[in-house]
Amino acid sequence: MVSNDTLDDVQGLQDSDIAVYGWVLEHGTADVAAIAAATGISPQSAAAGIRRLLRVRLLQGSPDRPPGICAVAPETAAAQLASPLEAQIRDRQRQLAGIQRELHRFAPSYERHRSRFGAVEALANVQLVRVALNQASEHCRKEVLTSQPGGGSRASEAMEEALVRDRAMLERGIRLRTLYHHTARFNGPSQAYVAAASALGGEYRTVHELFGRLIVFDRETAFIPAQDGSWGAIVIREPSIVAYLCEVFEQNWDRATPFTTAVGRQLVEVSREIDETIVRLLAAGLKDEAVARRLGMSLRTARRHIADIMEELGAGSRFQAGFRASARGLLDGAPTELATAP
Repeated sequence: MVSNDTLDDVQGLQDSDIAVYGWVLEHGTADVAAIAAATGISPQSAAAGIRRLLRVRLLQGSPDRPPGICAVAPETAAAQLASPLEAQIRDRQRQLAGIQRELHRFAPSYERHRSRFGAVEALANVQLVRVALNQASEHCRKEVLTSQPGGGSRASEAMEEALVRDRAMLERGIRLRTLYHHTARFNGPSQAYVAAASALGGEYRTVHELFGRLIVFDRETAFIPAQDGSWGAIVIREPSIVAYLCEVFEQNWDRATPFTTAVGRQLVEVSREIDETIVRLLAAGLKDEAVARRLGMSLRTARRHIADIMEELGAGSRFQAGFRASARGLLDGAPTELATAP
C-alpha cells in the first residue's frame, strides 16, 4: 500500500528539482557543488533536491558505479511507487467481484417474489434513498424529471451532492429538467447550482406552487417522499402510475417560468405572482404554516409577506384581507400592485 509519506514526498517535489534531475541525467552522477554551479541554486537546495528525488525513486544508486547516483525514467519510478497500490486495487476488485457474485445468487429468488412489492417499493431511510438514486442515475439513458419544493431551504451541501450526480448524467447527454418554487430564485445555493448545471445543459423553471417532491428516471422509475417522517422514499415502477406522475410534471412545466438569477422585470413578475398566490390562499382560509409549505418558503418569510399584504390592503384579519382582495378583483387573475420581494 502507498503510504501517506510517499504521497507527501511526491507532492513535495520542487520546480528546482527538475533542474537537479536533468543535470544528474546528463552527467550520471550527483555532484552537489557542480549541480549548484550549473543550475544557479544553492548547494543546500541542490542537496535537498537530491534527497527528494531519491525518495521518489527518480534518482537511484547505480549498482555498477558505487556510490554513484543515476537518474531513471519517470515511468520506472512511478511503476515502483505505484506497484503496492495497484496490488491493493486488484485485491479490492477481487473482493468486489466476490461480493457481487455471492449476492447475485439471491437474484432469482428476489425476482420470483418481486410481484409482491416490485411495482411499489419502500426505502426506509435516507441512506437507502441515496444509494437508489445513485444507481438510477448511473443507469439512466435518456431523461430525468425533477420537482423540488422548498426552493429557499435546500442547503449548499445538498446542492453540491446533487450537482455531482447531475453533472455525470448531463455529460452523458441525459436531458434533465427541474421544477422549483419561485422562492428558489432568491436562494444563494439554488442560484449557484442552477448556474453551474445550466451551463452543462440542465433546464430549470419555477412556479408559485408545486405538487410535491418527485424524481422520475426515463419515465420508468419514480421516487416520491415517504410520509412517515423517516426521510425515506417510495419507488414506483408501475407504468400507469409513472405515466400519470410524468403528466402532472409536464402540466406544471408548461406553465412554469424559466429560471434566471437576473434582476429586473422577471423577478418583479415572480414577486407579484407569489403575493397574488398568498392572497388567494388566505382567502381560502389556509393557516400561515400551510401557506409557507405551499410556496416553499420559511414560516418567518411567509408571515412577513402576509403582514405586508394585510397592511397594503388595510385588513385587520386574514379573512378580511381575502375579502378585500376579492372585492378589488385581485383574485380574478388580473394584475395587482402587490409585489413584496421574498
